[in-house]
Order: sequence, then structure tokens, then C-alpha cells
Amino acid sequence: MSTTRSRAALAGGTANAARLFVAALAFTSAYVGLSAYGNARSAAAPVQTVTLSARGMPIARPLKVATSTSTPTSARAGAVAVTAGDADGCATSYVARSLLAEATPGQGVAYRWRLSRWSPATRTWRTFLAEHGGFAGSEREVEWRPRISGNPGWYRVEVLAEGAGAVRSERFQVSC
Repeated sequence: MSTTRSRAALAGGTANAARLFVAALAFTSAYVGLSAYGNARSAAAPVQTVTLSARGMPIARPLKVATSTSTPTSARAGAVAVTAGDADGCATSYVARSLLAEATPGQGVAYRWRLSRWSPATRTWRTFLAEHGGFAGSEREVEWRPRISGNPGWYRVEVLAEGAGAVRSERFQVSC
């Protein structure tokens, strides 16, 4: 009687071992098949359609690059003139000029420059760089040389004088 039980236990254990072996073999082959599918170069990436809209992008003409033989743009009251200055690879400096006058005689002028970048996400101009300045005297041509490196987009320069409204340049595009 004990021999029959031993044979039954041995047969049941062998059957379980065979089932585990078959299951492990199936799992291994499925894993190898999936990793081969993931590494296959023949599988095409899914196509994604992108729709572009020009409604949010301001339009402006490109800037003239100032060279040593060309004369820089002269400053005018109530305007900001911007020209491209020196370019060193993708880092470009720009020259912004304006003519500021003293609002109250003998008080001097405090002003600030602001380089704003167009944000397509919020559809607003955001301050990118800023600088403050001032002078004593009746009127002066002021100049600022902001440098933009590796940040393409649309920009404009503003000068804000104390006691006066902001004066903005035309929009210009930086391509690299």
C-alpha cells in the first residue's frame, strides 16, 4: 500500500514539474518575442498630424546688420531704433537707441530698458532682459546693447522714462 502512494506522489510531482517547465518555457518565449518586437527597426512609428497656425505670431521685417562701414541708426525722440550688432556664432548683440529729454528742467531723467519676448503659449509679451539708467541734463541719446544667445523667437525693445509712457521698437525675429 505504501508503494502505491509513493508512485502516486511521484507521478503527481513529475506532472507538476512538467507543467512548471512548460509554463516557464512559454513565459521565456513570450518575453524574447516581445523584446525582439521592441528592437525591430521595421516597425513604423505612429503618424502624428501637426497643425500650425500663424495667427499668434507677430510679423516684422528682419533687422539690418550694422557693419563697420555702415552708419548706426540715429536716435529719435519718441522712438526706439534697433539694429543687429556683432554676431559671435549664435550669440548676437543688438543695439537699441532712443532720444530722451528731461520732463522737468533740472531734475534729470531716470529710465529703464526692457527686452520683451513674445510667448506663443500665453500670447503676451514677457520681459526677457531689463536694465536701468539715468542722466542729468536736458536731452541725451541713450543706447543699450542686449545680447541674445540660443533663444530664437520674436522680440521688441522698450524704453520707459520716468514721467512718460513706454516707447517700443518694431518687433524683430531672432533665428538661433
